Amino acid sequence: MTKIRIPHSVLLQSMMISQIEEYVVYESPDGGKTIYSRKSGSLDRTLIKEDPEKKITQRWLTWKEILKLAETEPSLRDAVEQAEIIYALIKEENN
Repeated sequence: MTKIRIPHSVLLQSMMISQIEEYVVYESPDGGKTIYSRKSGSLDRTLIKEDPEKKITQRWLTWKEILKLAETEPSLRDAVEQAEIIYALIKEENN
C-alpha cells in the first residue's frame, strides 16, 4: 500500500474552500430595494425582500387583467361588483 503525504498547506486550503462554500451572499440589483441571498459558489438565489413599488405595480397589472376578464366571465363580474360595493361602503363609513 502506497501512502501519499498531503502537505499541511493543501489541507488548510481545502478546509478553507469547504468553509467558504457555506457562506451566504446577499445581493441587490437595485440599491437595496430588492434583496436576494445565495450560497457562495451557487447561482441559485432566493428572494429575501422585494421592492414595494414593484409589488404595487404588479397588483395594478393583475387588477387590470381581472377587470378585463370580468367583462366576459359572469362569476368574476359578480365578485368584482361585490368588492366595489364593499369598497364604497367602507369609504363612505370613513368619511
